[in-house]
Amino acid sequence: MADRRAPDVGALDRLSPGYPAGIERAAEQSSRRSLGAARDADESRRTATIALLANLAIAVAKILGGLASGSAAMFAEAAHSLADTTNQGFLLISIALSGREPTPNRPFGSGQERFLWTFIAAVGMFLAGAIFAIGWGIYELLVPRGGESRLLVAYVVLGLAFAIEGISWLRALHQTRGEAREADMGLLAYVRESRDPSVKMILFEDTAALIGVAIAAAGITVQAVSGVELWDPVASILIGFLLVSVAFWMARDSKHLLIGSSARPAERRLLEEAIEDYPEVREVRELLTMILGPKALLVAARVDLEDGIDAARVERLSNEIDQRLREVVPDVTEVFIDATPGRP
Repeated sequence: MADRRAPDVGALDRLSPGYPAGIERAAEQSSRRSLGAARDADESRRTATIALLANLAIAVAKILGGLASGSAAMFAEAAHSLADTTNQGFLLISIALSGREPTPNRPFGSGQERFLWTFIAAVGMFLAGAIFAIGWGIYELLVPRGGESRLLVAYVVLGLAFAIEGISWLRALHQTRGEAREADMGLLAYVRESRDPSVKMILFEDTAALIGVAIAAAGITVQAVSGVELWDPVASILIGFLLVSVAFWMARDSKHLLIGSSARPAERRLLEEAIEDYPEVREVRELLTMILGPKALLVAARVDLEDGIDAARVERLSNEIDQRLREVVPDVTEVFIDATPGRP
């Protein structure tokens, strides 16, 4: 049976006098889901815009600071901020593209654009970390430039970067906590299991940026105190490995979502229990789920029904199950129920 979200009202009215009210409730719930998704997208867009502007300002400051101080770690941090700025641009593109309406060629919408552009951002961050930060640090180790470093300039730039990154980090943390409360989950569990890559990526990027600033400051300080031209390039290499690790985590998380990951085990259990609650259902033969976007989930179920149920009841039952699944897991947007004969 096809998705029952838009049944023939007149036919259903003839089958069940009270059913139009059920259709109205389903439409109302669908409208609330659309408004909720739009609100989440607006919040993510604001968070990404704040992060982009912050990282762009920091990148310019770090480049100037690197030129003035000659610090390899400062240049590595400049590459870090440029990568973060590019990533926020990718996120804003993904939010805009994922909001497009479904078309005959893309009947389930464009929600997976969010996962694709997050994966591209992870690749960019990996290149910035592996090629520039690590490569530049190794070059500085092999070919030390010598000369006097301007520590004051480096410390001023790093302090400014830490303050601005902190503001962006607090904004991302505030939104993530709010979304975790709405999902009735702990912060760490939500960050680990959330299907929305935008705020999660910004939170991890800003956390890595704050750690990177601390590594750069430590490398510059230890080199200045010891007089050994080793620690500043080592700090650059460590920043590079930090970027690579964050990029690997982002790419792995996006890959699972991009290639068609299923709903979480708890969600699948709720969906199956909701179907089996109906007395006409003998058994859920098969339950398939696929993530279509951060707030979009497809459900397909093969269901063994009791013998002797007439066609009218099968049709009403299918619609009742459709509505019930959307209630127990609000992210459900597409439902397909297949009445399948049971085992001999």
